[in-house]
Amino acid sequence: MTKQVAVFMGGWSAERDVSLVSGAACAEALKRAGYSVTAIDVQRDVGTLLGRLYPKPDVVFNALHGRFGEDGCIQGLLDILNIPYTHSGLTASALAMDKPLAKRLFKSAGIRVADDKIATRDQVLAGGVMKPPYVVKPANEGSSVGIHIVREGENDLPFAHESWPYGATVMVERFIPGRELTVAVMGDKPLAVTEIMTEHDFYDYDAKYAHGGSRHQIPADVEPAVYDEALRLAKLAHDTLGCRGVSRADFRYDGEELYILEVNTQPGMTPTSLVPEQAQHVGISFEELVSWMVENAECDA
Repeated sequence: MTKQVAVFMGGWSAERDVSLVSGAACAEALKRAGYSVTAIDVQRDVGTLLGRLYPKPDVVFNALHGRFGEDGCIQGLLDILNIPYTHSGLTASALAMDKPLAKRLFKSAGIRVADDKIATRDQVLAGGVMKPPYVVKPANEGSSVGIHIVREGENDLPFAHESWPYGATVMVERFIPGRELTVAVMGDKPLAVTEIMTEHDFYDYDAKYAHGGSRHQIPADVEPAVYDEALRLAKLAHDTLGCRGVSRADFRYDGEELYILEVNTQPGMTPTSLVPEQAQHVGISFEELVSWMVENAECDA
């Protein structure tokens, strides 16, 4: 019998638009692979969502990004419903989205992280939390949402108090100069190392998703020992958080050491996304990638 797959997409996080593109691409690829697919734009109405999940699908392909879709919330609902879903489970999803907690776990596993401090919005705006250059970022968002680099000699505030919608606390992190590297992990196998290059100030939201916003070099032109270490650390970070399915670890390389920035438990699956590109590099087509994700879906019920 044809497997019934519901593709969750959209949602109401800051990454809604990207999720819609990811979900549409995955839904079309799954149809081409022979699955029966229903695309669901997830709204903040649990009753309506439950109605869309009847009759119960065999699998949910979770193409949501950001809060409520990537942080364990929707995973908990699917656990209750006993519906297998792609990507990581509730605990790993929640840990990965909580950047301060994830960094503590990475550090305990021997993965190098940038020094950071957790401050209030008022403390950040008053200055002096950390000597520039440093990075201001939300503690629980993805896709570089809300990130701002404060460089030495700059007088501009990183945000206005009323324009910071990401909670009462702010993560202030030492800026690591150097190159941006990323590694996708598929099950128990890291796929490749990509270097991301952009003309933007850093690999921000537009650089990630706008056409021409960044260039990807795969495989990354780094020393073999650095390449292998990035593969090892990505798998170690995946395992440290308890991830499953597909994840992607982002690193900064300062010419001497690799620093992990974060693990994305539901990385983008848009036409410009890194995971499908790395899969293609090792001989896995987009249809094969999403099919593998469906066939390896689980839940924690």
